[in-house]
Amino acid sequence: MTIAIPVDEGGKTVYVSFGRAPYFLFHDDGTGNTRVLANPAADAPGGAGVKAAQFVADAGADSLITFRCGQNAAQVFSASNVAIYRAEGASAEENLKALEAGRLPVLATFHTGFHGAV
Repeated sequence: MTIAIPVDEGGKTVYVSFGRAPYFLFHDDGTGNTRVLANPAADAPGGAGVKAAQFVADAGADSLITFRCGQNAAQVFSASNVAIYRAEGASAEENLKALEAGRLPVLATFHTGFHGAV
C-alpha cells in the first residue's frame, strides 16, 4: 500500500493545508521506500485541493493521511478508491506508525473549501 501525506519542506512535518502543501511524502509500506515529491498544485490560483488530489491519486496512493480535506478533493479520492485518514500530531513518521497500528481514524468530515485562502 502506498500512503501519501502532505508535508513541509523538510518532509518530516504534516502540513496543515492539504492542497497548498509544498510537498507530498509517499511511503510504500510493502517495500519501506519513501519519496517526497513537490506538489504541483501548491501555487495554483484556484482549485488547489482538486489538483493536489488528482496528483496524489495519479502517483499511486492507496491512502492519504491529512488533518483536513475539502469536499471536492474528497470526491476525487472517492472516485480513485483512496482512503483518507485524519492525522494526529505533526510528525509524518509517527502518523505512518499510527496508521500501521490501526490507530488513525477515517476522516469523515470535509470542508467546503477556503477559496482564495492559503
